[in-house]
Amino acid sequence: MKSYRKELWFNTTKRRELINITHEVQNCINESKIKEGLVLVNAMHITASVFINDDEGGLHQDYEAWLEKLAPEKPYSQYRHNGYEDNADAHLKRTIMGREVVCAITEGKLDFGPWERIFYGEFDGKRAKRVLVKIIGE
Repeated sequence: MKSYRKELWFNTTKRRELINITHEVQNCINESKIKEGLVLVNAMHITASVFINDDEGGLHQDYEAWLEKLAPEKPYSQYRHNGYEDNADAHLKRTIMGREVVCAITEGKLDFGPWERIFYGEFDGKRAKRVLVKIIGE
């Protein structure tokens, strides 16, 4: 069995962003030369997420509105965590959206349904953060 590891780095320009990273993950699979196996894509920061869904702008706006209802950014005083940093809402949003995805690799490609894409969700951005891509297989 072969193994491959790479970190993808992101430096967002806004506090919250959803970035389609499917192409970057497929590039990692290509680099690994693994044809059959699994890929783990994992946010390595507690205020960021990796998840799978459709790459559709209206849906992204719906996520923003929904997450803001569930864990509003302001007022900062509503959260006990806020003190050194005002990012308690980002921690909660990450919990809702998830930490990682594991995807099948078949014939050297992500084995996805027609609309599935991998996203990096940033909830406390404007600084460099990373995602781990770990691939195992043959």
